[in-house]
Order: sequence, then structure tokens, then C-alpha cells
Amino acid sequence: MVGPDTELAAKIQSDVPHAARIWNYWMGGKDNFQADRAAGDAVAEVYPEIVLMAQHSRRFLVRAVRYLAAEAGVRQFLDIGTGLPTMQNTHAVAQQVAPESRIVYVDNDPMVLVHARALLANTTSEGVTTYVPADYHDPETILAEAARTLDFDQPIAVMFMGVLGYEPDLGVLRSIVQRTMDATPSGSHLVLWDGTDTSPEVVAGAERLAQNGGVPYILRSPQDLAGCFTGLTMVEPGLVPIPLWRPDDADAEAIDAYGAVARKP
Repeated sequence: MVGPDTELAAKIQSDVPHAARIWNYWMGGKDNFQADRAAGDAVAEVYPEIVLMAQHSRRFLVRAVRYLAAEAGVRQFLDIGTGLPTMQNTHAVAQQVAPESRIVYVDNDPMVLVHARALLANTTSEGVTTYVPADYHDPETILAEAARTLDFDQPIAVMFMGVLGYEPDLGVLRSIVQRTMDATPSGSHLVLWDGTDTSPEVVAGAERLAQNGGVPYILRSPQDLAGCFTGLTMVEPGLVPIPLWRPDDADAEAIDAYGAVARKP
């Protein structure tokens, strides 16, 4: 019998650079192939800080989820475009703080889904960890499937972590975020970070990625990203370079990636 994992695995193309695997490579993971490493190295040649950005993106996730679980009292997380599981994933951080936390991961990538089944296991007996195979361009499907696990009468943290650049149209991007947040109740939060066009080097890195077979990624200005938070109340310190969002390190320095956490009134 052919199972769902076998069907998904058959769709994986190891000879074509793959966004989630390239990011996994930059983060120091092992779930990548030569084509991914070659594309990743090509970007790093012109923008070495991409590796630092990958590392800081996970640290931002950890700090944001820890804040939401420990200080804001959030017990439900909808992580959209989760990518390949690495270390300190959303469910592990949230359930360490609040064992009863419920987490729904969303991705439409076959390799991510294969790994999700294997690695995104619940860390506590009280909590729930599951995933939804869906594309973020279809918020209604995501919300309907997530409602099987999450209570949409209670606050939910909606997370878009470094994934929205795959949508080239800023209006469409903002619509995706708004439609998702509109379905959540008061007290919910939006957590979002993305790469920004704040240096010539990072722009050159994005161009190099596309030239080497990677899916083009649109870098936007911090002002463009700020528009995704319209109608929400920013948590201090607002939209800032991700190493500077409530840093553990007093010597943290800015990079070409901005993020924020905001509350729905």
C-alpha cells in the first residue's frame, strides 16, 4: 500500500534548489541536498549575513513565543509557512511554558509535511500539536482546518515567519494577513518577520538566489511590512530588526530583517 508519506516523498526534487531546504542549510540543519547548499553558498558569497539572519530568525521566534505564552497568556498558535522543523520549534517553546498549549502548523510543501509527521510530535500530554497541508494564499481553508484543533473564541497567535516574500503583490500579502486575523478574537496576536531591502548587499543576495534556481523572494521596506499590522496594537519595542526585539543579548545589532508582535484589540 502506498501511504501519504510515500506519495509526498515522491514529489521531492533533490536536484532543484528548494526554499525550505536552503533555509535549513543556513540554519545549520541536515535536511538539505547539494543543489540547496550550492544555491545557499551563492547567496552567502554576496551576502554573508544570510546565515546570521537565519540564526536570528529562530531566536526571534523563541523570544516571541515565550513572551506570548508566559506574559500574554496565549495558549493557541497558528504557525503558517512553518518550514522544515529544526530546533526550538513553536510547539516545543510554547508547551515548555504552558504544557496545555495547542499548536497548528501550516505548510504546502511535500518535504515539510513529511518531516512534520515525523518530527512535530507533541511535547506534553496536556497539549496538542498538529499540522495542516495548505497554502497561505487560501486563508479560508487554513482557518477551517485549524478550527478542528483551535478554539476561535479564544486568543490565537498567528505567525508568518519569513515567508511572505514569496507573494510578489503587496496588496495580496496584506489581504492574506488581514483575512487571517479577521477570523481571530480580541486578544489574539500577529507575529511577523521578513527580510527587508535595507542594504544593497541583501538585495544582491536575493538576486543571486533567483539566479541560482531558488524561488524569487521579494524583499520589502520596513514601512511596507508595517502595513500588515494596521488596526493592531504593537507590543514594545514595535517593528524593529529582529535581533533588537526584546533581545537576550545587550550587544545585539541590527540586520536586514524586521519583525514585530502586535495584539488585536
